[in-house]
Amino acid sequence: MTEHVMAAIDGSTSSEGVCDYAAWTSQALEAPLTFLHVVDNHPQTAEADLSGNIGLGAREHLLEELSELDEQRAKVAQEQGRLILQAARDRAIEGGVAEPVTRQRNGTLVETLEELADETRLLVMGKRGANAHQDSEHLGSNLERVVRGLHRPILMVPGAFKQPARVLIAFDGSKTTRKGVEMLAKSPLFEGIPVHVVMIGADTGDHRSQLDWALSTLREAGHEAEGAIRAGEVEATLHAYQEEHAIDLMVMGAYGHSRIRQLLVGSTTTEMLRKADIPVLLLR
Repeated sequence: MTEHVMAAIDGSTSSEGVCDYAAWTSQALEAPLTFLHVVDNHPQTAEADLSGNIGLGAREHLLEELSELDEQRAKVAQEQGRLILQAARDRAIEGGVAEPVTRQRNGTLVETLEELADETRLLVMGKRGANAHQDSEHLGSNLERVVRGLHRPILMVPGAFKQPARVLIAFDGSKTTRKGVEMLAKSPLFEGIPVHVVMIGADTGDHRSQLDWALSTLREAGHEAEGAIRAGEVEATLHAYQEEHAIDLMVMGAYGHSRIRQLLVGSTTTEMLRKADIPVLLLR
């Protein structure tokens, strides 16, 4: 089965960034691109509550009207989705993608992505969804559920595209991040891009040995690579390094064995993603 770059779009402020980063990854990976829009037709709670506030004589009539209203809204949502998909396809073609595919599904985003997992090589999605507040630190409500449910790499992107010129991988020596270094070393997505490897913790012999392995793996694959071991709180330290070195794409494992693991576990999910103003590639 052919694996696609899957781009989840919903018409939010992140959609243009999703389109452009998806087009970039599709071309770099030489993988087909699919734009996905999911229409969630769950009934509105407020409308369901209204039926309990009316007299018996009017109840049936109003329920029929509410049902018709739901149908109309579903049709509008589907048509809006088709227009969003068409606009994304046109934008990707302008960006050089030969034959992007569009798919519209009914249901929830998480369930749909899980159903399409076998067809997905990489998922691209925005930091915020269409229903998210415009606060720059608001994280889309679907993101944590997608990260937990989809065992595929996920590229979370901001609303504006910037060609990545320097990549940082947050490395903790775990199996996930070691695989991440090996993936990054051979991936055409990062060909010719300098890579920074950063460990958070004490500068011990064990950490130094792990960092040396990561740097050697990258350099043997032809990458310009440099590394650092920094003490401090994970999110703040990585963010400071990002700004200091003008990093414009971060790679990290969604689960590891150190404090980096805590970024995507529990209700904190996560200060790193919430405050990121650059794309973050999450590895599983």
